[in-house]
Amino acid sequence: MKKWISLLIMSSMLFVFGCAPADVGKNQIDYDETKKMVVDILKTDDGKKAIEDIMTDEKMKQNFVMGQPMVKKSVEETLTSEKGIEFWKKTFEDTKFVESYAKSMQSEHEKIIKGLMKDPDYQRMMLDILKNPEMEKEMTTVLKSQDFRKHFQTLISETFESPLFKAKIEDILIKAAEDLQKEKEAKKESGDGGNS
Repeated sequence: MKKWISLLIMSSMLFVFGCAPADVGKNQIDYDETKKMVVDILKTDDGKKAIEDIMTDEKMKQNFVMGQPMVKKSVEETLTSEKGIEFWKKTFEDTKFVESYAKSMQSEHEKIIKGLMKDPDYQRMMLDILKNPEMEKEMTTVLKSQDFRKHFQTLISETFESPLFKAKIEDILIKAAEDLQKEKEAKKESGDGGNS
């Protein structure tokens, strides 16, 4: 990017020097005048188009944006700064945002898991692990342990606190309440109709 800009500036300066009248100080052009001329050239439609062409070049985009450590560092600092952490904490307190975020990640997680499940090497490793007698014995011991029960209770509690789970339960309860209301109204109407 710097090469292109310096090339553009150098060519502009050569153009200015070549077109300058011979009686203007012979090889001595004022810096401010040169600067003004270069800025004026860059502001023209041709100058803008040249810069636009340079900026739309795929190789230049990669070198300019993605390749710059400064950009990466800036993003990292923004995300890990106190303000960034505070922003993410507040954002993840919003159940609607967390639900949509989790849903957006869910398909990717499912793809990864499904991909692993179809992988013969992964399947073989899982079967080897599960068939291992020591593993069976260990699993039985773990499942009967007090620590596992506590962990399982914690897991259930966390599930109940999950925004996705809360949203699903909320939807189920609302639907059940609506269905119950419809049933009551239907019984009331059939009861009123039978009395007349």
